[in-house]
Amino acid sequence: MQNQLTYNDIKKIQEEIDYRKLVVRKEAIEAVKEARAQGDLSENFEYYAAKKDKNKNESRIRYLERLIRTAQIVSDQSMEDEVGINNTVEIYMEDEEELETFKLVTSIRGNSMKGMISTQSPLGRAILGKKVGDRVYVAIDEQCGYYIEIKNIKNTDDEGDSIRSY
Repeated sequence: MQNQLTYNDIKKIQEEIDYRKLVVRKEAIEAVKEARAQGDLSENFEYYAAKKDKNKNESRIRYLERLIRTAQIVSDQSMEDEVGINNTVEIYMEDEEELETFKLVTSIRGNSMKGMISTQSPLGRAILGKKVGDRVYVAIDEQCGYYIEIKNIKNTDDEGDSIRSY
């Protein structure tokens, strides 16, 4: 599955890459040098910890660069009256008879604990492009699903939510 990113997501990822290359990398290299200067490397825990931190930073940089290189660019622009990326949507869950509010985001920023639903999740796919008043069937799989009704759509600015780390 290819990750979908907006231009704003790419900008945030590039800022993290730059920070890791310019700040974190220098700190990590310095920590390795200091630990190496302490002498015997065979029993030097600080040296191994510093190397591990340096390698973890380099791995994160490679992951983020690959993420940008392989991403599918999607627009976060939508019509005023339809659900799009970065919109906050209030839906009525018919089975539970209650209102829920979600923000629709790209796959890399999805976080259900914070109410941020990915456009590639069953709920996200079902409501993308729909309008207020639409009754929508959310298919979990071929045999299971539920109905919701879109009650309200609010255009929201991107609030700087972090990119998920693996």
